[in-house]
Amino acid sequence: MLNVYGIKNCNSMKKAFDLLNELGLAYEFHDYKKQGIDATTVKTWLDQIGADVVLNKKGTTWRKLTEAEQDTALASEQGLIEALTTHHSLIKRPVIATPNGFIVGFNEDAIRALKALSCPE
Repeated sequence: MLNVYGIKNCNSMKKAFDLLNELGLAYEFHDYKKQGIDATTVKTWLDQIGADVVLNKKGTTWRKLTEAEQDTALASEQGLIEALTTHHSLIKRPVIATPNGFIVGFNEDAIRALKALSCPE
């Protein structure tokens, strides 16, 4: 089973849900807007995926942070973890935990490839 992390009402999330459902892939959804996200999970993402992939600097949430808050987030891993666990919208969406790693952001080809992995012909 896949674990899908994100915010339910996000357009990228809606596309991911539609595609996962179309492909019949089982998943559990973690809405970190409602449920929050813990520092251990965020650290795992940063360690395995990298800050440049996880952190969404293009969104309005990043732009709304003060320059000092942005600097603090970028100064250390701990600062980034605190920013991501406090401001959930700074995390790119979706984050899909698969048996082979992570898919970050809506990537139709990567999600379709999961179907092939789950149902080899």
